[in-house]
Amino acid sequence: MTHDYVSDIAPRCHDMSPEDFRLHGKLLLEWIANYLEDPRQYPVLARCQPGELQRLLPAAGPEKGESMEAILDDFEELILPRLTLWNHPHFHAYFSISSSAPGILAELLIAALDVNAMLWKSSPAATELEQITVSWVLEWLGLPSAWFGMIVDSASNAVLQAVVAARQRAEPECRAAGSSGRLVAYVSEHTHSSVEKAAIAAGIGQRNVRPIAADAGFRMKPEALAQAIRADLVNNMKPFFAVATVGTTSSTAVDPVAAIADLCREHGLWLHVDGAYGGSFAILPECRHWLDGVEGADSFVVNPHKMMMVPLDCSLFYTAHPALLRSAFSLEAEYLKTDAAGAIDFMDYGLALGRRFRALKLWFVLRFFGRDGLAAILRENLRMAAWLGERIAADARFELAAPATMGLVCFRLRQGEDATRELMRSINASGRFFVSHTVLDSRFTIRAAMGNIRTEQRDVEQLWVAITEALDPPE
Repeated sequence: MTHDYVSDIAPRCHDMSPEDFRLHGKLLLEWIANYLEDPRQYPVLARCQPGELQRLLPAAGPEKGESMEAILDDFEELILPRLTLWNHPHFHAYFSISSSAPGILAELLIAALDVNAMLWKSSPAATELEQITVSWVLEWLGLPSAWFGMIVDSASNAVLQAVVAARQRAEPECRAAGSSGRLVAYVSEHTHSSVEKAAIAAGIGQRNVRPIAADAGFRMKPEALAQAIRADLVNNMKPFFAVATVGTTSSTAVDPVAAIADLCREHGLWLHVDGAYGGSFAILPECRHWLDGVEGADSFVVNPHKMMMVPLDCSLFYTAHPALLRSAFSLEAEYLKTDAAGAIDFMDYGLALGRRFRALKLWFVLRFFGRDGLAAILRENLRMAAWLGERIAADARFELAAPATMGLVCFRLRQGEDATRELMRSINASGRFFVSHTVLDSRFTIRAAMGNIRTEQRDVEQLWVAITEALDPPE
């Protein structure tokens, strides 16, 4: 099947009229409201083959403009059925990202205003609202108020900024001359792969990233880190960077941050704490201990687009050393100089020049829910994950691969890896639920993550039914 663009519209040299914008805007808002009212009417997991959409749409763009009716029809008929719907109550793969209604409304304003928060002067309110909102979250998490914060697109970008700042401290000459090749970074065997990518991008090299062994709870062993640092010093290498994680991707393990921070201080390493997923839970007083020791870090990241109901993308990067960060990234370009003395220009603290007005959606969400509202949502996700974990632990056919301490349940069948793989395939086959996998203790493991704002107890109960029926299909 192919799709041909057809249009009898005269060539357009102007934007959509306000009247047409109102008309189509109302239709789109109605569609979105209907979707948010019950996303369960759609399969969560796309069931299509690679290249399918490319075969259905033309290889070249249209010469003449088309009507919004035609565009929206194709969205519903061609695009939507081939999307895996992350903002869906049955999305339990990876880590959920959850877009709440106030955040969606803010995105509408962000797109309409289309400001660039690169300089204070290019959009003063965007810059200052960013400073305000990152300070609010910092206070809610109980972290040092003196830390510098900024909004980036992802934790992957945040760790790259941390690596470059740490490199600047360890080898200031590298900014002009490049790295010496002696710098060494340390990660747990369960640290997110983005750290290794950052080391590649920053010229550190994969060979200079040391994976440190984890204990039975999948937490980095401080004694193994100390041994690795000593070995590199003996070999005339230069340890400069380490990562501790609060809520690892595979199991939501929490590394012993305080002990790792002590080692980093002793040897002059930059400590970056990845709280992209787990950091948000520190809003809850009963979970604040997961951030114990983070105050001794050099940088920290948390993603409101995961567990704070802010639309993707919105990642908060903090550092105790803003001057180092600025010295690593700032460049003097005449066309970007301003007379705004004393103002923060966020372009000087990272790679990006063009920066979306992400602070607006964060501000909308923080104000709409408040700390109490977000805490209630987090507690409900913890409760639902615990409920599922209890059902799995009580069934002799299964075993929990890790404690369900956050919003993630890791489990496998006692029958073995092949049976576990087949179970995951069966759960996902209908498109009604989507779970993903990892490897823990060298064994294939299913991950079921909670985190969508619209996931309810009934959804988790239905997931448990889907799991058990995949093993024992009803007649």
